[in-house]
Amino acid sequence: MGNIYGLKRLVLDVLKPHQPVLPDFAETLGKLDGVMGINITLIEVDAETESVKITVEGNNLNYNQIKEKIDSLGAVIHSVDQVVAGTTVVEEVRTAQDNHY
Repeated sequence: MGNIYGLKRLVLDVLKPHQPVLPDFAETLGKLDGVMGINITLIEVDAETESVKITVEGNNLNYNQIKEKIDSLGAVIHSVDQVVAGTTVVEEVRTAQDNHY
């Protein structure tokens, strides 16, 4: 059993080539150890690339393994936009200060 305090969610901003297509890209990432679910949202398309937001959920996710697999598919992580770790998933809570952005 994995570390219960490990990474539970990663939200990644990724730039990928058109191939592999999104279903194949998602299926490949979904086969990694600890991954329980993948959500990939297409943000923007240009002539040669696609900008996507990838949400990975699971137990004790291995960021380095996920990054290596993304790299091997010809894509690059632009940023890590959210990380959730611990024994429970804590959702972001909006506050009055958030209205100023």
